[in-house]
Amino acid sequence: MQTQEQHKVYEKARKRIQQKRRLFWHFVVFLVGSVFLIILNGLLKVGEEKYGNWFVWAILLWLFFWILHVGNVYIFDRFFDKDWERHETEKLVSKHNVKVEKLEKKLINEGVISPDLEKKSLDN
Repeated sequence: MQTQEQHKVYEKARKRIQQKRRLFWHFVVFLVGSVFLIILNGLLKVGEEKYGNWFVWAILLWLFFWILHVGNVYIFDRFFDKDWERHETEKLVSKHNVKVEKLEKKLINEGVISPDLEKKSLDN
């Protein structure tokens, strides 16, 4: 029987494999589509008189979107996933707690609040 942690690891691995598979198919479609655009322009002369070598711009635009897809799979999603989000949230909460403690100590030193109030707030 799988534990909760093993299931999370499995689901994360399955998600990564799906992302990589979609990226691979995007690349295959990009290659086939690029060849199709070259044939459409070169052999069939579609839009050649009016737009010249329009297929080059179409392929470059498609390549740009494929590169964004690569970045999403290998860079952004890997570094900005749920674990990163949880870690950053914990870091911000920790910084906030340190600031609150410093402020409470400062207020106690200045006599604005009593030390008993600090103990009550720490107990909660």
